[in-house]
Amino acid sequence: MAQQEFLRGRLAVVTGATGSIGSAIAMALAEEGMRLVLQDRDPTEREGRLVAAALAAGAPSVESVHFDLAHGATAERGFAEVAARHEVDVLVNVAGIQRTAPIGAMTRDTWDEIMAINLSAAFHSMTACLPGMKERGFGRVVNIASVHGLVASRDKAAYVSAKHGLIGLTRVAALECADIGTAETGGVTVNAICPGWVQTPLIEGQILAHAERLGADREAGLRALLEEKAPSLRMTDPAEVGAFTVFLCQRQAHNITGSSLTIDGGWTAV
Repeated sequence: MAQQEFLRGRLAVVTGATGSIGSAIAMALAEEGMRLVLQDRDPTEREGRLVAAALAAGAPSVESVHFDLAHGATAERGFAEVAARHEVDVLVNVAGIQRTAPIGAMTRDTWDEIMAINLSAAFHSMTACLPGMKERGFGRVVNIASVHGLVASRDKAAYVSAKHGLIGLTRVAALECADIGTAETGGVTVNAICPGWVQTPLIEGQILAHAERLGADREAGLRALLEEKAPSLRMTDPAEVGAFTVFLCQRQAHNITGSSLTIDGGWTAV
């Protein structure tokens, strides 16, 4: 089967779909002709635009589902309902939040919210979707982790812990699915993508803080931010994360599983 046909007509679930990375991944899958189920907490105008764009890009159908990943029982029920209605071929766990504070200043509520959305939600989605993938001999789980699943930074105890946990969860699930299917069917794989600096609104505040500290413009602030961590001195575009996700979903990626794959400009090579 030609690469461009392998994913056509299959169904993908993308969590946190209206964020910058989530929407880029959804669009990349739509361009492959996949049917989409887009999860987010609430309906928004951005979601409406994404649905229209995905349909125009080639998705045969696009469904939106809304439930709050911060509440475990709600997330568990929401994913179970999706899996009951659909044969899920691809699951991409993108949803995530970040709050920064020193350990002594971080509240229990902040810790619990980050853990629920960044880690436990992936457990609930995988619990719902992996059994069907294993039964059919094909499936792809792509967990969007972070370089902070591999290294640490100050004031990010909950985020770093959750992302390290997500990589651990990825590895365990990969081992449990490694012998399912064949090279021809594509098997069932579970991988984590670990981006470094991605051009999203999430880091805009950090760019501006560097600019203010330097008494300079945004471009100087951006360069200062990149110089701290990324030897390439380049940001990653969300569309590049989308393209990498599509590659991991192709049949040829059947033996890439349990991997933590960085897109970090050399951050973790130092």
